[in-house]
Amino acid sequence: MSYPAFFAEIPVIRLRDPLAVFLGASDDGIFEYRYLDAVRLAGHSCPTVAAAWNMTRLALQALYPDELPCRGNIRVDLRGGVEAGVTGVIGSVVSLLTGAAAQGGFKGLAGQFGRQNLMHFAAEIPLELRFSRLDRASAVDVACDAGSIPVAPEMPVLMRQCLEGRGDAAALQRFGSLWQARVRCLLLEHGDDPQVFTVRPASATGQDLA
Repeated sequence: MSYPAFFAEIPVIRLRDPLAVFLGASDDGIFEYRYLDAVRLAGHSCPTVAAAWNMTRLALQALYPDELPCRGNIRVDLRGGVEAGVTGVIGSVVSLLTGAAAQGGFKGLAGQFGRQNLMHFAAEIPLELRFSRLDRASAVDVACDAGSIPVAPEMPVLMRQCLEGRGDAAALQRFGSLWQARVRCLLLEHGDDPQVFTVRPASATGQDLA
C-alpha cells in the first residue's frame, strides 16, 4: 500500500511505557509512534486526526522537556462530550499515544500500570484538551484553530460530487489530493505555529495558571 509521501516527514513521537517492560513486550519500553499509526487507528487522515496528533506532540514536549514522556502516566481531560462532534476521534488518537483511557481502559496490576479512568470528557477546562502528569503537579492546556489553514476553492464542490456519486475517478483523486494537502499544511507548515496551536501551562488541580 502507498501513502502520501509527507507522512514520512511528520515528526515521530517517542515514549516509554513501563508496562511493556514489565510484561516482556519490550526490553526498554521505548515506543515510536508515527502519524501513520494514528491514520491506521482512525482509518483516515484528516485535519481532526492531524490536530489530535500534533496537540498531543506539543503537550508531551511541554510536560517532558528533558525526558521521554511516560505512557500511562498522563491524565487527559477533553472539553467536549464523548459524543460531541469529533471529540471521540480526538480522544482515540490521544489514547493511542498517551495510554490514557476512559472506563474501558486497562485496570492495572496490583495498583500499578492502570490506564482506566485517565481520560475524562465534558471537562470544565478553557481549551480543547488538558494533559496532566500523574507523578507531579504539571499540566498543560492545548487547542487547535485550523481556520487559517486554507481550503482549496474547488474542494467543497469535489466533495459534494464524490459523495453524491457524480464524481469520476479523476475527481476522487483530485479531492483526496487537495484534502491531504491541507493536512500536510497543518502538520508541516503550521505544526509549531502558535497562531494555530495553543499550548499554555495549567494547574493539575484544574485552576488556570496566571
